Amino acid sequence: MEREAHGRAPMANTTPNSNTTPNSNTTPNFNTALNFNTALKTAVAVTLTAVTIVSLSLASVSSADAATRVTFTSAVPTWATTTNLTSSTSASTVIEGEMYLKLRDAAGAEAVARAVSDPASPQFRQYVAPQDWIDTYSPSQADFDQAVAQVKANTGITVTGTPASRSYIVFRGSVAAFNKAFDTRMGTYSVAGVTRIAPQSTPSITGTAARIVSGITLDQSRFAKPAAVTRGTSTAKSVAALNASTPKSVTVSTPCSSYITQNYARYPSTHGTTSVATANCGYTPRQIRAAYGTTTRSGAGQTVAIVGAYASPTITSDVNSYAAYLGEPQLAKGQYTDLSAARSTFTDKAACGLPSGWQNEQTLDVQAVHAVAPAARILYVGASNCGGAMDIALSKILDKGLATIVSNSYGGVGEPTDSDSANSVQGDVNLHLQAAAEGIGLYFASGDDGDEKANFGSISPDFQASSPWVTAVGGTAIGLSKTSRRLFTVGWGDTLDPISKSGGKLTYRHTLPGRQFFGGSGGGLSAIFTTPSYQEGFVSKGRRAVPDIAALADPFTGFLIGYRPITNNTTLSTGSFGFGVVGGTSLATPIAAAQMAIVQQQTGVRVGFANPSLYALKKASSTAITDVAPRGRSTVLAYSSSAYSYAVTLDTDSSLKTRVGYDTVTGLGELDVDSANDFIDPAGTGY
Repeated sequence: MEREAHGRAPMANTTPNSNTTPNSNTTPNFNTALNFNTALKTAVAVTLTAVTIVSLSLASVSSADAATRVTFTSAVPTWATTTNLTSSTSASTVIEGEMYLKLRDAAGAEAVARAVSDPASPQFRQYVAPQDWIDTYSPSQADFDQAVAQVKANTGITVTGTPASRSYIVFRGSVAAFNKAFDTRMGTYSVAGVTRIAPQSTPSITGTAARIVSGITLDQSRFAKPAAVTRGTSTAKSVAALNASTPKSVTVSTPCSSYITQNYARYPSTHGTTSVATANCGYTPRQIRAAYGTTTRSGAGQTVAIVGAYASPTITSDVNSYAAYLGEPQLAKGQYTDLSAARSTFTDKAACGLPSGWQNEQTLDVQAVHAVAPAARILYVGASNCGGAMDIALSKILDKGLATIVSNSYGGVGEPTDSDSANSVQGDVNLHLQAAAEGIGLYFASGDDGDEKANFGSISPDFQASSPWVTAVGGTAIGLSKTSRRLFTVGWGDTLDPISKSGGKLTYRHTLPGRQFFGGSGGGLSAIFTTPSYQEGFVSKGRRAVPDIAALADPFTGFLIGYRPITNNTTLSTGSFGFGVVGGTSLATPIAAAQMAIVQQQTGVRVGFANPSLYALKKASSTAITDVAPRGRSTVLAYSSSAYSYAVTLDTDSSLKTRVGYDTVTGLGELDVDSANDFIDPAGTGY
């Protein structure tokens, strides 16, 4: 790998694993010989019936009068069927729930979020202070206290999290307690090979607090996980089946490259040549800054927040060891702040994929932000689990205005259209509205499994990326020369074709590009959100389209990270420092967030919710966003695992296609900070 003047070789060979995941395709091969999975996504992969929720009204909530119970029919997931039911859940099993409360003025909250974000509005960038938003739009303190007291009154249920915004309540308790409190019966289901707990009958609540409850979630379908657990189940299985069925598979020498065209492998004829450039060893921060034009900019004076689960015990020492090895700036005193939950409060570790599964996600996020904007302050907020505590982590930032940019490399497998559609979706959208009103930009990874059809049979973008109030970040693959000049930029989507030997000659298992979809940028048209005004003229069919922008995500042209992997998930003890290559939209998202920090530093403006400005800039033909269009010819890289060699054809993202203009792989394209000043007046109003 290129070390500029240092010219050192990489410390370790890296091996992207076909079992990678939605929001971070990574498989570091550490010096310690330990492999760790990355990236986050929810655990259930099922076919969901699409529904249209134009205003996200809670039509599933019904009540007769104050004396009767208020039922929440949508709290029973569509997958909670008798066919999938395996048993009633043990009464002693401890689970988590979340109760979402109505905003005092939902229409007003949306109106102010729109006005301060719209470049054509007189209120553009006249953001609301966090406490003012809470005082105006959050449930009243009296109503909130009443709801909390009602939850606490249930024997066996403990409130584990409440935000200052008073917009929801997170609680835990035994199944027996949940059954009694919500007049339901929790069941255990097998869904696409994943064990799930959810209500068998419609939950309900009573009492005076019921009038302000917009929805409840009692199932665990919102849990985010490292990819090895949920990374396209069908994809993982088909890779294994493909390898097993490949006759006389062979491994060709494919040394990784510090830059594209450094090393070549002798392959079967590939689009007219037998010499194929090898995948990279992981781009360095210096190469990333050169690729994104931030070499002379630092992000000074800006704060980028990162939300994740748990917390790495060695993150600061890892960042500094990594920086020292590469000749990069180390973290200055006070530059990194950790507001994570205490270790003693960590829960659901096994269900969430363990702290070790989230450690390299955190490392990736922090090192990517530090690479692009080395002087920006970084705030990491790790949740105590990967469920309701993730909302608590985000609320810590929003309720105190602790950052103007938030990177979120987690999301769902597709878009929830059952229990979450009227419950947690609205609860999360309320947080997104709060962020927009306060001038805080939320950046969400669009996912790593393309159109998601391989996972659960239907095409869908991922939530929360599909929310019309966040900036969804898709993925690209970029090829850099020895001087860090871009040789190509294409949409991220990889299809693999393994090499076999037949009659003494090397051949491909199938006609190129092959049949094995490895991973690609998530995207598509929402089933539950209509077209936001800023996307009018860019997308058709009346639906919110994902993503909005894109950045480097392809693991075969990926990013180098380094850390000391957790070896014991109870004590959080760690092993020796090592390196690995990462990708996925988990990489693209912190890159985009750090680019926005550069934009804010250079312009002196607080961009806030960026989408209206981004689309306005594109309409004005600004060069602040670079379109990512098809290259016109296939780009193929050579890559070998320990047992097989593959031709990796880039820009083949499931059914999603790049094209000139907006597309559902890369959105509008990549940010170009050289035109950052265009963000000052994106609509050209001349004020």
